[in-house]
Amino acid sequence: MSATVSLQATARERVGKGAARAERRAGRIPAVIYGGKETATPISIDRHELDMQLKGGNFLTTVFEIVVGGKKVRALPRDVQTDPVRDFPIHVDFLRLTRGAEIAVNIPVSFLNEDDSPGIKRGGVLNVVRHEIEVMAPADAIPEGIEADLTGLDIGDSLHISAITLPEGVTPTITDRDFTVATIAAPAGLKSEEDEAEGEEVETTAEPEESGEES
Repeated sequence: MSATVSLQATARERVGKGAARAERRAGRIPAVIYGGKETATPISIDRHELDMQLKGGNFLTTVFEIVVGGKKVRALPRDVQTDPVRDFPIHVDFLRLTRGAEIAVNIPVSFLNEDDSPGIKRGGVLNVVRHEIEVMAPADAIPEGIEADLTGLDIGDSLHISAITLPEGVTPTITDRDFTVATIAAPAGLKSEEDEAEGEEVETTAEPEESGEES
């Protein structure tokens, strides 16, 4: 489960493009906390502190305890807007979390036990179909990651969501099908050999054409 991280913020008295630009010139990034049936709260965050959190990874799945005006607000980042040219953050949206709330969130997938996959041992390639899985999770128990076990998978096998054990209280948002998370694909060399073998088999089993001439 992701740990709650404290994040210092300052309340913004003014909103709008001009006020946002002024905050950025002062080294602070505008943000807003919304949701929870409460009025949206405009805030700003020190740019260096935000950069540190972004570089730490898993930013969008981390629950923050935002300290603003002497109050603490539990919130989850939902969107980070970046400058299209210089690629630095210019605004962050936080969703206020209420007790007992469930939220949809994308969780990264890690793959375990490659050494126990016969297909990979034979030179097969792990083809990751989904690097993240969107799930519904309790706001108080958002998993840091989802582990997928490759044990026993051979070339041509697929790993479906039904074969992955999710943490308690966590369910995939896609419920109408058993979707594929990864496959074990044949290496290029093996594919070529199989194609050649199939071609030889076709030539061997093909019947000779009748000339149509009478003897």
